[in-house]
Amino acid sequence: MTTIKQLLLIYIFFFFPSSLASIISGEDGYRLWLKYDRLNQQSITFTNYVPFAQSWYVGGHSATSKAISDELEYAFNGLFGKSHRVVQQNAKLVIVYGADATTLYPQHARQLSRLNDEGYLIKIVGQGQKQKVLVLANTDIGALYGSYALLRKIQTGTNKAALNLESQPQTDIRVLNHWDNPNRHVERGYSGQSIWNWHKLPTYIDQRYIDYARANASIGINGTVLNNVNANAIMLRPDYLKKVKALADTFRPYGVKVYLSVKFSSPQLLGGLDTSDPVKTKVQQWWKDKVAEIYQEIPDFGGFLVKANSEGQPGPGDYGRTHAEGANMLADALKPYGGIVMWRAFVYANEKNEERSKQAYSEFKPLDGQFRDNVLVQVKNGPIDFQPREPYSPLFGATPNTPMMMEFQITMEYLGFSTHFVYLGPMYEEVLKTDTYAKGQGSTVGKVVSGGVFPYKYTGMAGVSNIGMDRNWTGHIILQSNWFVFGRMAWQPDVSAEEVAQDWVKMTLSNNQKVVDSVTKLMMSSHETTVNYMTPLGLHHIMGTGHHYGPAPWVDNLGRADWTPVYYHRATKDGIGFNRSPSGVNSVAQYLSPYRELLSNPDTTPEKFLLWFHHLPWDYKIKSSGRSLWDELAHRYYLGVEQVANIGEQWNALEGLIAESQFRQVQMSNLIHLQEAKWWRDACMLYFQSLSGKPIPDDLAKPQHDLKYYQSLTFPYAPGQGH
Repeated sequence: MTTIKQLLLIYIFFFFPSSLASIISGEDGYRLWLKYDRLNQQSITFTNYVPFAQSWYVGGHSATSKAISDELEYAFNGLFGKSHRVVQQNAKLVIVYGADATTLYPQHARQLSRLNDEGYLIKIVGQGQKQKVLVLANTDIGALYGSYALLRKIQTGTNKAALNLESQPQTDIRVLNHWDNPNRHVERGYSGQSIWNWHKLPTYIDQRYIDYARANASIGINGTVLNNVNANAIMLRPDYLKKVKALADTFRPYGVKVYLSVKFSSPQLLGGLDTSDPVKTKVQQWWKDKVAEIYQEIPDFGGFLVKANSEGQPGPGDYGRTHAEGANMLADALKPYGGIVMWRAFVYANEKNEERSKQAYSEFKPLDGQFRDNVLVQVKNGPIDFQPREPYSPLFGATPNTPMMMEFQITMEYLGFSTHFVYLGPMYEEVLKTDTYAKGQGSTVGKVVSGGVFPYKYTGMAGVSNIGMDRNWTGHIILQSNWFVFGRMAWQPDVSAEEVAQDWVKMTLSNNQKVVDSVTKLMMSSHETTVNYMTPLGLHHIMGTGHHYGPAPWVDNLGRADWTPVYYHRATKDGIGFNRSPSGVNSVAQYLSPYRELLSNPDTTPEKFLLWFHHLPWDYKIKSSGRSLWDELAHRYYLGVEQVANIGEQWNALEGLIAESQFRQVQMSNLIHLQEAKWWRDACMLYFQSLSGKPIPDDLAKPQHDLKYYQSLTFPYAPGQGH
């Protein structure tokens, strides 16, 4: 008898044949960049690598060795249609680590000795029929990273002759921060519910957990903070620690440690104490006991992430203690087990009567040298809050005795959520390559973060995750690239954003050169495009209240001034911009020379930061174009919309060259993107025009609606809000 399911498939086949092909192929974005689709047998990559895919060996007997073997078998069966594991003597591809690596291949022992536990070598040895590919490492995790690097080279079409790699991570701690709550709501998440199903853990291990670990390992991410920085103390309850243990056990073969965000007041909330004062012996003992309990369950637990005395979260300041005293209490409890504390520097308070962009520096610079050596201060890339563009935080390079850990946002709270086509690689690269001058020229932010300027004991980079339960993980196929580039830049902060983009396109979308060239070009220009239609020339923080969705530069009625857009753009009939120069609030003083002097003068300030550091009249002449500030602002807003329209046109030209489901997902998002870019342009132009009194230039189209229309829009159910 024909079942309902069979009838449905027959119906889809006859009436929607392309949909059936998409369902059968499963090409909807779930596989991320680990697609391993069959290579063309005529390709150089296929010819070069097929002997090694048919004859490979993985040494060792650990769970990680098995994970490597499983990945190779899956990948090679997909890429070549063939995969055979053999004994070491007969293998064309040999993956070994530790004593086996140095015993079997002593000629590479010296090179291996230069690598840390996560580093690897990939070598071609021998000639003709005796040629082998070697992946060598000091540990099984290093061998895992090397195996994924080899697979990436195969997927991206690297000629075998070019294989001669030595690589190790330049930062120690490379973590995703999940702003996920126990009820599965993701704060500032735009890709569905949290992937962690706490109700079904610890017994039910979803396949997605394993695929998550595979994806992270493939780009070198070695840790995950499972829960929101606005933490719920329940995560430290014994029953929840068993759930955390189940995830830790699942991730361990892939080199991914688990961390927890903790609420500073947990001793009161869970332990029944009457205080959480970090200098009190009973509070210190409560944390020591809790940490011992955690390590009993999870011997390789990574440590704690803490948001304290920020946006209503409790902290040591509640007791008149410093951030160092609070962090050190936790660090002392973790120290015997090798755990660390990542203490966030995102703190600001209106009672300090100090301009917001200055407060993190003012709070933490005086504490340099007072933190334990297993504490890292986790600093957002800019001094405000993940804006479309910010100058780098002046804390980078300011603390020779306290490691500053980079915090990037991967989820796009202020960049269009998950419907805008935005590749963040260029933004990350811009920040990491900026010179701090901490030890003279060349002391880039990337070198500070990776310990190349000051000899930090620990170094690290964190990315606020954009992952959710959406089938394609990130709500938008292109936004997978931001997870991908974060991992690659955490491993190597000076890697080219364009190189990473090309790799991602080849691995995720297509190896077709037209697709690679076109999509890479769109990705590389997409961040600048977004800045143009949202916050050109250094404007910032002009998004909607609370949800941060869409433009609202007119908002002026919130509980504190530094939550309102008018606080940041300072637009009046006379001009626009925030004066942070020496004649204003002088935040430029927190930067080192000569960058400080560069930013102090509008004539030398990079135009991309002009209105961040200076309040200027509407008739101020822009050097690059010769236009007035008003006309330049208008042309950039309109240019941004044109650029978004071009993204849609260029994407549509690739139809038939990209898997149907992937193509349609992005195509539909592009339509939303264009609508919202126009919204941004028109709302901002009308509002700023209401203050400047200047006409919109004649060569630019007039807005579709009036200002009152845009001010009337409300979004009570915009995603990602609250807890």
